[in-house]
Amino acid sequence: MEKNFKRTLVTTALPYANGPVHIGHLAGVYVPADIYTRYLRLKGEDVVMIGGSDEHGVPITLKAKAEGITPQDVVDRYHNIIKKSFEDFGISFDIYSRTSSEIHSKTASDFFRKLYDKGEFIEKTTLQYYDEEAKQFLADRYITGTCPHCKNERAYGDQCEACGTSLNATDLINPKSAISGSEPVLKETRHWYLPLDKWEPFLRQWILEEHKEWRPNVYGQCKSWLDMGLQPRAVSRDLDWGVPVPVEGAEGKVLYVWFDAPIGYISNTKELLPDTWELYWKDKDTKLVHFIGKDNIVFHCIVFPAMLKAEGSYILPENVPSNEFLNLEGDKISTSRNWAVWLHEYLADFPGKQDVLRYVLTANAPETKDNDFTWKDFQARNNNELVAILGNFINRALVLTHKYFEGKVPACRELTEYDEETLKEFTGVKAEMENYLEHYRFRDALKEAMNLARIGNKYLADTEPWKLAKTDMARVGTILNLSLQISANLAIAFEPFLPFSAAKLRSLLGMNHCNWNILGSTDILPVGLQLKEPELLFEKIEDSAVEAQIQKLQETKKANEIKNHQTTPVKENVEFDDFLKLDIRVGKVLECQKVPKADKLLQFKIDDGLGGRTIVSGIAKHYTPEELIGKEVCFVANLAPRKLKGIESQGMILSAEDAGGKLIVIQPAADVTPGSEVK
Repeated sequence: MEKNFKRTLVTTALPYANGPVHIGHLAGVYVPADIYTRYLRLKGEDVVMIGGSDEHGVPITLKAKAEGITPQDVVDRYHNIIKKSFEDFGISFDIYSRTSSEIHSKTASDFFRKLYDKGEFIEKTTLQYYDEEAKQFLADRYITGTCPHCKNERAYGDQCEACGTSLNATDLINPKSAISGSEPVLKETRHWYLPLDKWEPFLRQWILEEHKEWRPNVYGQCKSWLDMGLQPRAVSRDLDWGVPVPVEGAEGKVLYVWFDAPIGYISNTKELLPDTWELYWKDKDTKLVHFIGKDNIVFHCIVFPAMLKAEGSYILPENVPSNEFLNLEGDKISTSRNWAVWLHEYLADFPGKQDVLRYVLTANAPETKDNDFTWKDFQARNNNELVAILGNFINRALVLTHKYFEGKVPACRELTEYDEETLKEFTGVKAEMENYLEHYRFRDALKEAMNLARIGNKYLADTEPWKLAKTDMARVGTILNLSLQISANLAIAFEPFLPFSAAKLRSLLGMNHCNWNILGSTDILPVGLQLKEPELLFEKIEDSAVEAQIQKLQETKKANEIKNHQTTPVKENVEFDDFLKLDIRVGKVLECQKVPKADKLLQFKIDDGLGGRTIVSGIAKHYTPEELIGKEVCFVANLAPRKLKGIESQGMILSAEDAGGKLIVIQPAADVTPGSEVK
């Protein structure tokens, strides 16, 4: 028997602030979490949705080092991109914060200290690679070498990305430090470990016996881990980026990101509700639900609950509805290969079409198995379902009402047997949708909402009010009244899924209220209510739009194939005197803006120490203007001027292309006076 809760706390996996968000993240975590939260709000329930950026860990320090900037610069850039993308896409967080905040640092530090003082950790001294030149211990990602399995010479200390094998740093052949390039040595270091094995009996009972209703993929993965036997897991590491370990003698050590990040849910709630946050984390009448991708199941179902249980005062998650993975055009989404549809790029390429992507990702959600996103399916679902079914029905109902009744809701007169049958079909939609939504079956719930639009379409097609208008206007009024009532129901039913379109529909219908409890009603719109002039909710997506996206992916695939099979050959030798002819200098970016009608071009105003100059560079796909203003860059100063889109470019900004095809602007590692020569 399900428990009745007074409130619900929804958390979403914290996206790693090392890059933007893509459709795999949306389908796996954020769209389903937003649907569920919007549904509970529609019911008038007390629900809070917590999100934020995960901003610590080694990959961020590696990116910072590669770009010659600080880790804070990296997370600031991507946190802002991610946060704005979510806002523009309609993910309705009550708060979207970050783990580099002061409140998070204190919360995570206090959490560790309480467990430490209770004696919940064990201390272990182990051998770890140490860079004697850089004078620091090396995290696994700071070590490269030859993979013992496939002989890839660029394997990392935790994984070989060529063959996918998980590794220990000591497995590598000819290990090298990614910091200095020197050969590291093994040296003793001390760390704190959470003894997960201590909590294994509790976890077995709590998950395997008390939560058999969890999704099979979640339950199965947890059972597999528990059956293998849990081992102590380090909660600290040697690094200078993160939350410092709050223990004397722990200088140069921070909390491991897996321990630090989930505490972000707590710190973000404290930031949002400083006076009442404990109600949502410590009251037994709160339902805690984690929305995550399947790569995070172990952390949210085993590790984080063990942390909370060890602390002693927190509630545990009631459910962890994890989705499987979403593939892209038949291939696994990969950020390193740039094989992804990035949210911020989609929003720029398809303005005003947030709901189209939300619809496709929900209709094609990988709830029980991996699924595939294709641009052709995206186009077909928009044109054949959103336009031809949902949009078509609503538009016909509104147009006919304006044509025959001056845009006012007509009276509903005598009902026929067919009217009664139609009403019976759609009055049951509320119970069906509730059942699916309460059990996190969002794809099925969306089908029910779309079936309501199908019912309306069929009703109008069968009754043909445009023919009856010549002989029986009372009957036409009844047909259109019922059609408009179905439209009002659609405005409620689609609110959790298509919030932008639902809001527009409510505006067209003059609905000043939207409450889940009236879903299925036949008198939502009062007789005589004046409707607005009809507007299309959706428009067809043309072949050219999807072909452009497919072409972009094909170019990415081609670039990856070239990189995978060969290194760019070294160009022919040049004489030293020819090299000296190049005048390479450092300049500071004073202004930067996109060049109109040129997707790839940015226009720079550079302080070159010589009075300033304009340079046009083809890096708009890789940087926003805001990311580059104030930065120092290297440029060729004596390149012959050249006109690009009518703008005279007086030089060339230097950049390097990484393995994923991204251009990275070359910048000096320290401040340099504008105009300084590069020698």
